[in-house]
Amino acid sequence: MLYVPAGIFTMGSSRQRPIHDVYLDAYWIDKYEVTNAQYARCVADGTCTNPVYSTFLYSRDTYYGYSEYDDHPVIYVTWSQAEDYCRWPGGRLPTEAEWEKAARGIDSRAFSWGNDEPNCNLANYKDGWSPRGTCLGFANRVGSYPAGASPYGAMDMAGNVWEWVADWYDESYYEYSPLENPTGPESGTFRILRGGSRYFDETLLGSAHRFGFYPTFYADYAGFRCVVPESQP
Repeated sequence: MLYVPAGIFTMGSSRQRPIHDVYLDAYWIDKYEVTNAQYARCVADGTCTNPVYSTFLYSRDTYYGYSEYDDHPVIYVTWSQAEDYCRWPGGRLPTEAEWEKAARGIDSRAFSWGNDEPNCNLANYKDGWSPRGTCLGFANRVGSYPAGASPYGAMDMAGNVWEWVADWYDESYYEYSPLENPTGPESGTFRILRGGSRYFDETLLGSAHRFGFYPTFYADYAGFRCVVPESQP
């Protein structure tokens, strides 16, 4: 895991408004998206349940449970399955504020790597300029885009797979969220996904972009990573 020190960062963007400063306590966040092999250990322990599908539908007959994909992100997991995994070793899903700070740092950069426009050397996403229409068309092995790392060293925080975070979604939440350690609305219909994926174009790769979906949602382009607060024993 990677250490993110306590302090203030700027959250939001011209599309995710209002832009505002947030203070966060220190925490640790996974360097990589949770992999098939990691998730399988939780299933073997009896704490987690299997992903909804073990194949990569419509493209590959094997995925979860096959050794050649051990280092690829686990997919086809709901919000609850992601939260169960993170609680298993004593962590939790990141709040969207924690996720965003880990992705963009404190310099208000647009993407995890900075402000340069995306390309297929920085992230795995649907690239309209690519002859195939996508950079890869498949969830790549975690850490395959080191040039796209965040200021703290977190990998794949743009593209590859969307990532579940803890918060309920409210489009207007930034208008009333607390200035310290926001945890999102108390209830809602949708949970939040962050980071874009190999299935969506560059307009959704920005570190500030928010996407709400039903917590029972699962797809071959949605995964997660975990955090552990520094104050937690």
